[in-house]
Amino acid sequence: MKSYYRIMLGRESVYAEECRAGNFIGANYEILEDLTGKLPDESREFNRRYIPVFLATHPGKSRVGAGLSCGFLWTIAKGIQTGDIVLCPDGQGRYWVGEVVGPYAYASGTNLPHRRPVRWYDKQIDRSEMSEELRNSTGSIGTVSTVSQYANEIDRLIGGGRPLPTAGGEEDPASFALERHLEDFLVENWRQTELGSGYDIYEEEGQRVGQQYPTDTGPIDVLAVSKDRKRLLVVELKRGRASDVVVGQILRYMGFVQDELAEPGQTVEGVIIALDDDQRVRRALSMVPNIRFFRYKVTFQLIPNTTTDGRPRFSDT
Repeated sequence: MKSYYRIMLGRESVYAEECRAGNFIGANYEILEDLTGKLPDESREFNRRYIPVFLATHPGKSRVGAGLSCGFLWTIAKGIQTGDIVLCPDGQGRYWVGEVVGPYAYASGTNLPHRRPVRWYDKQIDRSEMSEELRNSTGSIGTVSTVSQYANEIDRLIGGGRPLPTAGGEEDPASFALERHLEDFLVENWRQTELGSGYDIYEEEGQRVGQQYPTDTGPIDVLAVSKDRKRLLVVELKRGRASDVVVGQILRYMGFVQDELAEPGQTVEGVIIALDDDQRVRRALSMVPNIRFFRYKVTFQLIPNTTTDGRPRFSDT
């Protein structure tokens, strides 16, 4: 099954037109060597080799920032498969859409030397045509974001006519939207939460990179760092009741952060946020004291607009 990606072609899409004219997507990150024959099947192995290379030319960067950059480079060069679909903003509110049609190639001396050939479609997608959820995902921070969960919508926008999923076939889009809104609400109100008093969502060069931080087993909902920079925090958000499966999931993310991102002396902790838990989750968490559990509460209220004597009050606007 093909995957769908949003790819930024340079900061603020500065190379979008060059890529469209040349029929390719690409990246740089100042790793100026041909990666042919050096791209392992797993991004973790690539990161272990090239994070030190990246840090040597970017001494002010953290391992978190280096891991993000190397992960993006690996995804473009190796992770994206022939036949996958890419959406690339043109910097003017529209997206070029194309199909990746070949393997990695290196173009020395160019702005984006690490390249994949692309067959661009004739039709562009305007942001105003997208659902709010797709706009949020395509507008996320970073060079690469995965938007495969919106495959049906994207195919319809480009005229593919892919049918809507049948019941039970894919995740309920309303449920996914709820989870995404909860995540966005948590991030935007982070400083007012209990977590915000001790941790900051990870930033690099003033950009919030800790939301949907990519790993080799899926994105971390929120990656944060303690005020004293000694602890990294992995936050996993689940709508509804959490099952004990989420404990294994967050432990995988924590293992990735410990192995690939943590600086010497930094520890890794976890937080699961869900509407409720059960006995199985509590039993599992009793064995991993570095993971905490928080419940969220959603309140929805209808307030009648009436006068003091109970009659309906109508707005003048």
